Amino acid sequence: MLAQISEFAVNHPFLVIAFAVLLGLTFFNEMKIATQRFASLTPAAAVQLMNNDDVVVLDVREPSETTGGKIAKAIQIPVSGLGKRVGELEKHKNKTLLVYCKSGARAGIACKELGKQGFEKVYSLNGGIMAWQDAHLPINKK
Repeated sequence: MLAQISEFAVNHPFLVIAFAVLLGLTFFNEMKIATQRFASLTPAAAVQLMNNDDVVVLDVREPSETTGGKIAKAIQIPVSGLGKRVGELEKHKNKTLLVYCKSGARAGIACKELGKQGFEKVYSLNGGIMAWQDAHLPINKK
């Protein structure tokens, strides 16, 4: 069996290298997910959390992106200014934070920053406001 594996590796070096790279990337991604300090929630799970807990919703989109609406009662602090404005959230440090952006990428960045600042109950809305709207959940346009 070992002779066959080594023969395959010698005859197909590019396949073996590609397999090793994919294996390494998969391991790296799984470790990244396992070590993050926040969880991602689907829109349905986010609604359930909002109905059962005292949740503060944080919109980290830029002001120009919020013209189409936002989740009701969301605090709007762009991710680019979160480091400077994190003090505005200090009074909510013991509450659950649900963070969202347009598609979910910036919310992850914001969640990491909030974790560094000592916030413990932080969740990211998987898919952001786009997933929220796709789930036909309400948007406040005021």
